[in-house]
Amino acid sequence: KKKILTERVKNIIIGIIHDTDGIHLKTNFSNIIQKETGTEYNTVSVIFSNLEGITIEQYIILQRIERAKELLIYDELTLGEIALMLGYSSLQHLSSQFKKVTGLTPTSFKSIKESKRLALDML
Repeated sequence: KKKILTERVKNIIIGIIHDTDGIHLKTNFSNIIQKETGTEYNTVSVIFSNLEGITIEQYIILQRIERAKELLIYDELTLGEIALMLGYSSLQHLSSQFKKVTGLTPTSFKSIKESKRLALDML
């Protein structure tokens, strides 16, 4: 039952971050998770952390960065637009979290991906 709850939380977060056109800056993940699971957020949070080894907040950050990477690769939005779309208060906030998670700045990540794509195009 705990594993099912944890998977449900992951699906809720992924749905909000990956399957929408954007996250409002004020998106309250804890309220959404509590409402969708029908379980107190504190209870869900403890179960999630025990099973996953990271907090729900850390999981949200990881998913936001994965989505940012995806959007950078598509190259259809500016970094500022990506930050806004993913609910960051500023471009700097996205950039600092991105570097903390990936070890690269968003610009460095994008240029590495572009050079790899270029190499594939030359085959």
